[in-house]
Amino acid sequence: MTAYVLVIGAQRCGTTYLYRVLDEHPEIAMAKPARPEPKFFLDAEKCRKGLAWYEATYFAGAESRPVHGEKSTSYIESPEAAERAATMIPDAIALAMLRDPIDRAISNWRFSTESGLEKRPLEQALTENLERPQPWDRSRFSVSPFAYLERGRYVDYLAPWQHFFPGRVHVLFLEEFACDVDAVARLYERIGVDRTFRPPSLRTSVNASESSAPAIGPSLSQRLRGYFEESNNRLGNNVGRELPWHLSAGY
Repeated sequence: MTAYVLVIGAQRCGTTYLYRVLDEHPEIAMAKPARPEPKFFLDAEKCRKGLAWYEATYFAGAESRPVHGEKSTSYIESPEAAERAATMIPDAIALAMLRDPIDRAISNWRFSTESGLEKRPLEQALTENLERPQPWDRSRFSVSPFAYLERGRYVDYLAPWQHFFPGRVHVLFLEEFACDVDAVARLYERIGVDRTFRPPSLRTSVNASESSAPAIGPSLSQRLRGYFEESNNRLGNNVGRELPWHLSAGY
């Protein structure tokens, strides 16, 4: 019987790196093509085609691998995707990769800027995001390319997935996971594959932005820390531990 893994997000949190270390394992097949992301469970019409169509479309030729996985970073923002996935593959493991939400917001801005979607300077975009959501074209994107701050309130998005996959949503932190042999081994063990395998991409950087983002000033940095304080505290309670970025000097 095939086991399933879903990398549900979050955006700009190292999910491409996670995809690589999963796909390189000889017992795991990740959905192809990787881009554009499948977003299968976002689409009610596709889901009606069933598991056989899902397998034939994204895992052709991978029948010998016991674990099949998908990375679609919009999933974490969709309760509907969680419910559809639970209906079709109820025993799946959902992986949420998270990072310092301020770093994530800056990376999101940089990605949207490089994609030609964002024209505002970093501080202006984040300051305006503190005050109001930015309109976006819902016919082009499954989620907003401008939700720099909302997307970092991770705990709000985890709730539906934890409801539909009780005990099967595993939260990883980029600050602790990237390039860490033991962290990758523990993940392999959790999925149920050989933990001794060392993926070629273990110590490489993937999907990095082409340019560095400007630094934000101390005033805005303080406002952002205040914005995320409540959701960070709830996330810490949710995972039962101190968050990696709370252990750093920035908090």
